Amino acid sequence: MFGDKNCPICGGVGYVRRDLPVDDPNFGKLEICDCSRERARQIAMQRLHQLSNLDAFQNLTFETFKISGRSGTRDPNKTLEVAFNTAKNYAEHLNGWLLLQGSYGTGKTHLAAAVANFVLSLGFPTLFLTVPDLLDWLRATFEAGEDESYAERLDEIRNVKLLVLDDLGTQNATPWACEKLYQIINHRYTLRLPTLVTTNQDLNEIDERISSRLQDRELVSKVQITASDYRNPVSEAAPSPISMLAAVSDHRTFDKFSERRSEKLKPDEQHSLEQAFYYAQKFAEKPQGWLVLMGSYGTGKTHLAAAIGHYRATLGNEPIFTVVPDLLDHLRATFSPSSNASYDHVFNQVRSADLLILDDLGTQSATPWAREKLYQILNYRYETKLPTVITTTSTLDEIDPRIRSRMLDERVCQIYAIIVPPYQSSKDKIKRKS
Repeated sequence: MFGDKNCPICGGVGYVRRDLPVDDPNFGKLEICDCSRERARQIAMQRLHQLSNLDAFQNLTFETFKISGRSGTRDPNKTLEVAFNTAKNYAEHLNGWLLLQGSYGTGKTHLAAAVANFVLSLGFPTLFLTVPDLLDWLRATFEAGEDESYAERLDEIRNVKLLVLDDLGTQNATPWACEKLYQIINHRYTLRLPTLVTTNQDLNEIDERISSRLQDRELVSKVQITASDYRNPVSEAAPSPISMLAAVSDHRTFDKFSERRSEKLKPDEQHSLEQAFYYAQKFAEKPQGWLVLMGSYGTGKTHLAAAIGHYRATLGNEPIFTVVPDLLDHLRATFSPSSNASYDHVFNQVRSADLLILDDLGTQSATPWAREKLYQILNYRYETKLPTVITTTSTLDEIDPRIRSRMLDERVCQIYAIIVPPYQSSKDKIKRKS
């Protein structure tokens, strides 16, 4: 090793003998000069940077991240703020694993790269890889017959100090790819090596061996980002093509809702109606968690759900209001070549809406496809605690067990059963009397 030629201590030799007392244990021994240490550090950092695969992401740092999202307002997006603070804390401590979930363009990759750049700046070996690129590289070295190169690269990925896997779930899920990815993740899971993963998919859409490890709450910190697409703000700002709120009668507002006191309902019936009315208004003021309204046809469920939607719209926060069978028909239609909207866009718009109102859950065709789409939408909203209103004529026993289990979580969901007889208009009453 050679030092700096201009170094006044070693003159470029790279090592020195310190002027020490004869009885000092280091007397007469050669020591590496400080200038050589600095050069060795710079060389090591250059190698780490080349190894990290971060050249294209060097500008993605915590300093350049906007917690207000695409809106540019002073008020931060709450989920981005949580994600930012969690990622920054993770970069400083590298404790366990970090999972960032969210739709396209919500800042997941920026935060993942910011963590990697920060850790790399501290001199820790770091690898930042999109999952498709990782598997393409492994395939190339494997198919080329470079056994030693393949083994070395695989070992390096499995054991690097920090591994960042971006876009998990977008890879070509061949059996070979699934197996290699599982081997890497399982190795790091077993040894508890710091790992950061980003994905735009639900965990139930990922290889169950991998998803089970990502759901280990003792190891993995999970953050769900629900911000709009930063790269494509126009598409998110446009009205949803499936929302029917504008078509729902304007008379379905809170001030037009009848508590039916003149009908002399039974006490428990009257109480159930008044309770649903009260809590629907309370939810409209401050949407949090889920509100489920259950009851037979004509009991006022849709009226209250629509009233919530109309009230939020007057505040400039128009929700998505859709009847479940119509939603599923619309999603099916997006598979048509003539469709103007992509399935991914409509699906992501529904599941990540600031407020989603689903009318008539349970009346849809119970095909496996329909059940799976509804579960994916509602499971996402359950995990992220996104405000959701559901009306249904079904009993809890008749609802998909996976959805029912989420409805029964009182930390997230409140259920109100309206047990009144069907409402009859004045015309209906006249007909009955005649």
